[in-house]
Amino acid sequence: MDTALLLALCALAQGLRLSTGRSVPPGPLYLWRHPTGLNRVRRAWVIPPISVSENHKKIPYTLVQIKSDKQQQGGVIYSIKGPGVDEEPLGIFSIDKFTGKVFLNAMLDREKTDHFRLKAFALDLGGSTLEDPTDLEIVVVDQNDNRPVFQQEVFTGHILEGAIPGTYVTKAEATDADDPDTDNAALRYSILDQGETEHFSIDELTGEIRTVQVGLDREVVGVYNLTLQVADMSGEGLTNTAIAVIYVDDINDNAPEFTSEEFSMKANEAFGGIDVGRLEVQDKDLPGSPNWVAKFTILEGDPDGQFAIRTDPKTNDGILSVVKPLDHESREHYQLRVSVQNDAPLQGSAPKAARGLATVTVEVQDVNEPPIFYTNPLRASVAEGTAPGTEVTTFFARDPDTQQHQQLSYFKDYDPEDWLRVDRATGRIQTKRAINPASPFLKDGWYRAIILASDDASPARTATGTLSIEILEVNDHAPLLASPTGTICSDPGQGSGLIIGAMDEDLPPHGAPFHFQLSPGSPELTRNWSISQLNVTHAWLRLRTEAPEGLYSLALLLQDSGQPPQQLEQLLNVTVCRCGEAGVCAPGTAALLAGGAGISLVALVIVLASVILLLLLVLLVAIFERFRQRVREKGLLDGLQDDVRDNILNYDEQGGGEEDQDAYDINQLRHPVSTVELVPQTSFRGRQPLRKDTPYHRVPPQPSRALPTSPSDIADFISDGLEAADNDPSVPPYDTALIYDYEGEGSLAGTLSSILSSLGDEDQDYDYLRDWGPRFTRLADMYGQH
Repeated sequence: MDTALLLALCALAQGLRLSTGRSVPPGPLYLWRHPTGLNRVRRAWVIPPISVSENHKKIPYTLVQIKSDKQQQGGVIYSIKGPGVDEEPLGIFSIDKFTGKVFLNAMLDREKTDHFRLKAFALDLGGSTLEDPTDLEIVVVDQNDNRPVFQQEVFTGHILEGAIPGTYVTKAEATDADDPDTDNAALRYSILDQGETEHFSIDELTGEIRTVQVGLDREVVGVYNLTLQVADMSGEGLTNTAIAVIYVDDINDNAPEFTSEEFSMKANEAFGGIDVGRLEVQDKDLPGSPNWVAKFTILEGDPDGQFAIRTDPKTNDGILSVVKPLDHESREHYQLRVSVQNDAPLQGSAPKAARGLATVTVEVQDVNEPPIFYTNPLRASVAEGTAPGTEVTTFFARDPDTQQHQQLSYFKDYDPEDWLRVDRATGRIQTKRAINPASPFLKDGWYRAIILASDDASPARTATGTLSIEILEVNDHAPLLASPTGTICSDPGQGSGLIIGAMDEDLPPHGAPFHFQLSPGSPELTRNWSISQLNVTHAWLRLRTEAPEGLYSLALLLQDSGQPPQQLEQLLNVTVCRCGEAGVCAPGTAALLAGGAGISLVALVIVLASVILLLLLVLLVAIFERFRQRVREKGLLDGLQDDVRDNILNYDEQGGGEEDQDAYDINQLRHPVSTVELVPQTSFRGRQPLRKDTPYHRVPPQPSRALPTSPSDIADFISDGLEAADNDPSVPPYDTALIYDYEGEGSLAGTLSSILSSLGDEDQDYDYLRDWGPRFTRLADMYGQH
């Protein structure tokens, strides 16, 4: 049988009930109805959405009942699928499978899901499909359950003071989560509070804030705080608030003004770069801004530019300073006319400053100023070698304190060569010693000295002057030959002659060019020799005719170009030799050339004598050192003839005391000849002490061996003696572990500690020290009986 969809009127009633709020019992919705008749046409029905309000609190709530007329009641099983049933969010909707009632099981939130589209199914009891699945759409109806929210808690804006009405400031914006197509999201803006004066308005639809009247003055009110409100339902619903902070920006509508029309200050003379005083100003504009920063200008009273005014960045005051030293004697008072204005231009509507000009009176204080040299530095000149007492110059100074009667005195501060003498009263400078042009303190011919001028005030003021003295060059040296020797070919046609040069210790213009000529006192030289000028410092010497080989001494007269000129006659040793084709001396003339190499006979004798004297000194030193060496060797072998106790003992041996004479036989180290004489005199007092390591069955001492008489056997003799001492058990060995607790027996002198200490209350007798020799006599005098 054909199946047709039928929309029940109960569905319309259900939608009407939910939208109007009136309760209409839901009736069955026949989604599938099959009409009877011969001509059956199957058609699809458009099912209107089922509306349900969000936040519905009566749960569970029956939304609709669906039915199929294919089977009798109880023979159809109904089911639904889709979001809210078996898809997220789960469990919102359910259906009674036998009756077809659809239930709402949870509150809906339109802001999360505004509609649901489900599928409805009809099955028989066997699970076979009775009807085709059909759509079931559920629309969530919005409620005004969300307040509007401002996008910012605080809105900020800026507006220039003096702005005209209608000037845009800022915009407040808000949102509402409810359905924008309903009045639930219809927002309206308003200003709840803005202070005593209403300077601002807000557009209720757009939220734009603008000025509504003139009179914004930053100096009066710099910041405005507005309380804003937004409401939905076209201003009748839920509300929310925010803050709008509006800053009034500064403009230069206030001119700076002096706090007084007149200022008085004092400044000391002779000092520059010092602050004199402050010019106080006030400005109502924003501190630190260009509208507030003051700029000062000196209009009158300072034609020479001796004053300047700078702005204190913290206080905006003007600081008057002296940039050029003042002079009390020339001017005692200054009256300055000063103006003040801002860096930024003043607005045309701003009122004119009442005190934009001020008069500043500066009184110049008189102080003791240092003297002033008329010319500093002062230049003078003096010739080298000038005699002491010659006047150089006078270094004058003046005292600028004309109203104070003071005396000036002059003295030197720097004169490294001590060449100058300064008159203390007049400043007259004279030479004290002869001027030496070779001084290391001359720089390019100039000598520098420092002269001081001081007044007699208390405290005194001193001026420093620099005296530069040019040391004039004097022609006091004649030119000298650069080389007093030379060679020339005997044949005038060979070689190029001899080039001779000269030098002069004087500086230009007292030196070159030099004039060379053969001595006028020897006219015979001109017959064989000629001189021609080569350049300003050299000349050309030639033979006129062929001359025999040999050494010639030519007298030459050399003259410089100084004023007056200096000249000196000198000898030139010229060797005439036989030359080859190349114009040089032949090898056979080497000896002759050596003789003419510039070493005269007297010089050769001096050189030879010096060499011989040096050799003699070396020989004497060698003989003396050899003699000292022999003396040392003899002293080592012979020794001293004094008693052992008269010698300095070597106490670092750590051996026995004074009586320990048999540690080793000292006589074995003496010279053999002397030893023979000393042996019979050797005797030991008391018994010989034994070493602590001596065995009980010790071997008796060995007899003395014969002493060698040849000095060549002295090494063997000493070695054998030491070996014998080591093998003698009655004495400690010299080259083994020393005995530190043995100090001898029966000493007449006792220990050294007895010199500083006393065994009893009575004084000790130290006169026995005189018996030890002259070296201990001093000790006896110091500690003996007096």
